[in-house]
Amino acid sequence: MTDTTRPTAAGPLPWRADEGPGRILELITTGRARTRTSIAQLTGLSRSTVGQRLDALFAAGLVKESDKSVPSRGRPSRALQLNHAAGLIISVDIGEERTRVAITDLNAGILAERVERLAVGEGPDVLLDKITTTVRGMIGHADLGDKPVAGIGFGLPAPVDYEAGRVLGWSIMSGWDDYDIRGHLRRTWQVPILIDNDVNLLTLAEHRRFWHDRSHLLYIKAGTGVGSGMVVGGRVNRGAQGAAGDIGHAHLSGFGDPQCRCGNRGCLESLVGGWALARDLRDRHQNNGHDARDVVDQVKGGDSAAVAALRTAGRILGEAVAYATSLLNPDIIVLGGRLSTVGDHLMAGVREVIYQRSLPLATRQLQIVPTKYKSRAGIAGAAYLVRDHVLHPSTLDTTLASGDSPFAAL
Repeated sequence: MTDTTRPTAAGPLPWRADEGPGRILELITTGRARTRTSIAQLTGLSRSTVGQRLDALFAAGLVKESDKSVPSRGRPSRALQLNHAAGLIISVDIGEERTRVAITDLNAGILAERVERLAVGEGPDVLLDKITTTVRGMIGHADLGDKPVAGIGFGLPAPVDYEAGRVLGWSIMSGWDDYDIRGHLRRTWQVPILIDNDVNLLTLAEHRRFWHDRSHLLYIKAGTGVGSGMVVGGRVNRGAQGAAGDIGHAHLSGFGDPQCRCGNRGCLESLVGGWALARDLRDRHQNNGHDARDVVDQVKGGDSAAVAALRTAGRILGEAVAYATSLLNPDIIVLGGRLSTVGDHLMAGVREVIYQRSLPLATRQLQIVPTKYKSRAGIAGAAYLVRDHVLHPSTLDTTLASGDSPFAAL
């Protein structure tokens, strides 16, 4: 068998990469193993080796024994679980007009939260400094200053180069293109800083919280803008440069070529985005709507024109999602975003067209469902992004082998 140990600054790891504490913690965190016996069965490790790996995790404060027992053929075993209180995660979900900031535990449980009118139009220097001030105030007010920080997760309403942690290309975030967000934040926070597109974080939250047993998931966000995220083989697929999932700016023929706010014509977003629906309703019916929130309010108010527009948008969106279904063959499609929150108007059209346009093999076991999140999905996704990074088996094994703490003190 090939040796898969990885060198560290002090030499090779004392265990194989697929047999280290990181792998054990991954099994526990995902719920695949809850006892020492089940860990041994899944990994093929001896009970004594499993015990040694667990000792390292106990010493790092990452695992604890639950009060609950798991039945077995012999004596009941106490269940093992991630110690979600071992560290804090700073989660930030930046929107066009509002920014949600939260301090969470390792299970994305919210310990403190604020929604502030911090708009992207303020520019990166001003907005990031305000977020830093907000976070410091939250930590102090919640008396969390003695807790170590695992990292910071940021969600941005823009295309993001994930590796570089920078906004690249056209977006609503004017002035942010290629700005060193990570470098700015590291003036204050000496912790891992993970930055991603907001829809990727919604996708991650949905998958980790509700569909972790599904390997292929497609998430569609229909709000003021339109986007998508993909889980392929259990991992978020960002593409080569982080541009995967930009379904909103794919051209869809046959519906006219209205001007899109990106500068092109005929983009899906220019047909079904909340701002586009508000534009059409405003032009035809002389109302004052501007975005998805206004369209939703009109639908809730019983406006028949808004209801008809949303149903039509569902069928147009379904055309694009049908292409994606044939290409990706997901297990499940999740429809989220503000436009999906008012009845089944949008969902009905999406479902209708997908089942008409896609091959039976692709839809035979396909589920098309609304998001289970009412709010805070972006915050949860940012927390899971950080957790997945710092507790990734290779990262964690290297940290533990070096004798360092997996998290940083404030």
